[in-house]
Amino acid sequence: MSKLKKVLVANRGEIAVRVLRACREEGIPTVAVYSEADRNALHVRLADEAFCIGPPPALQSYLDGDKILAVAKRAGADSVHPGYGFLSENADFADATVAAGLTFIGPPGSAMRAMGNKISAKARMKAAKVPCAPGSDGEIDDPAEAKRIAESIGFPVMIKAAAGGGGKGIRIVKEASELARALDMARSEAEKSFKSGAVYVEKFLEEPRHVEIQVLADRHGNVVHLGERECSVQRRHQKIVEETPSCIVDADLRQRMGAAAVAAAQACGYENAGTVEFLVDKHRNFYFLEMNTRLQVEHPITEQVTGIDLVRAQLRIAARQPLGFTQADVKHAGHAIEVRICAEDPDHNFVPATGVVRHLDLPGGGRVRIDAGIYEGMTVGLHYDSMLAKLIVRANDREEAIARMKRALAEFHVTGVKTNIPFLLRVFDTPEFLSGKYDTGFIDRNLATLKAPPSDGMTRDVALVAAAIAHAIRKRRSQTANTGAGGGANESAWSLAARREGLRR
Repeated sequence: MSKLKKVLVANRGEIAVRVLRACREEGIPTVAVYSEADRNALHVRLADEAFCIGPPPALQSYLDGDKILAVAKRAGADSVHPGYGFLSENADFADATVAAGLTFIGPPGSAMRAMGNKISAKARMKAAKVPCAPGSDGEIDDPAEAKRIAESIGFPVMIKAAAGGGGKGIRIVKEASELARALDMARSEAEKSFKSGAVYVEKFLEEPRHVEIQVLADRHGNVVHLGERECSVQRRHQKIVEETPSCIVDADLRQRMGAAAVAAAQACGYENAGTVEFLVDKHRNFYFLEMNTRLQVEHPITEQVTGIDLVRAQLRIAARQPLGFTQADVKHAGHAIEVRICAEDPDHNFVPATGVVRHLDLPGGGRVRIDAGIYEGMTVGLHYDSMLAKLIVRANDREEAIARMKRALAEFHVTGVKTNIPFLLRVFDTPEFLSGKYDTGFIDRNLATLKAPPSDGMTRDVALVAAAIAHAIRKRRSQTANTGAGGGANESAWSLAARREGLRR
């Protein structure tokens, strides 16, 4: 049976560690790449070989596909795993990997392109009978046409960018008088963020749940789904807590959403692991949102309840092996929850935190899993995503899983860098979350409760300084991302195509 011979992991942090460990279990030698800032990183130490690919800025290292492919050739790797973020959904990089005679451990570039533009993806989904939210059939640039569509489907509506993600280029419009300005603002932000000002109109679902379906597809025509993940605890479209099963999904809804996800994958010729995201309204109607054509950050909770290792499945699919199981073989047991441990200060507008990890205590015990790239002595800077680790628990039911997560969070100690652990603990104490009756507005509604009361040493002036720092950091990242997207004489094709540095959803 065919097997990959050597895998280059084109990423960093916890996902690089996760992929390296799966390769080791499959008996596959590995190659790591790293920036100068990551010289002592855990993924560098775990790989069989490691190569420096440039200075700390991602545009000069982890987003430089030319360098990565050159290292793969030099090291004798026959395949590349992109992880998530960075180049993982860059169709040009996927195609170039194949053109270089290597295997890309992910979907083909054609599938990425098919699902990367939300307007064309929505049209493809409609043709495949996948439920889509009411709205325009294509790009909208005329305020009068936008008004006509909005009035036909009813306010509120959303103006949404066709390209990109991460909440950029989105405006919620509650009445007709707001439409023209919202259209201009969404187009402008989309153009700056993605170099495409294309936007469309879609019905805004009030109090929606964000529920996604994991799919696996091999090269032999076999496609299965592995059930749902609830991702409604999010801030600015960035997920914070995920769980499976969802409190709103029963067996019938799971079957229908799963069938729709499989149809979506088949409609774009999908291969490997992917996730189809839906919004579910209060009446349990579900609508296609987008497809993430890569491994998701929250994939471990699906592994915990199905017993299927998604990264090892990716490796086998990329080696042209069949799935080896059918939809009827997929079973679910128990309840799993994941949280993202991030270097940030939720009590002061989630300003990113920096510093050196002086001391680290990781939680343990039965059914507690940690996917991490963090270690004592690690320097946490501003070059990359703020996520330090993922904490995952599994239990027999939801109540037990929540209790286990609270215990594990209480055992998780990091000194030297501020984290969001206290914020996460407060999430699991809110009546709304405990009841399971939450939606994507949960964080905004409960923000006052979730924030810690000001300490005696925290004055208003200090809080204002923290907010100013956060604004400066966001502006700097935006300028860096726009520089990468805008193009320059010395930039590679991968930099030009990158949506933004380290985008994770």
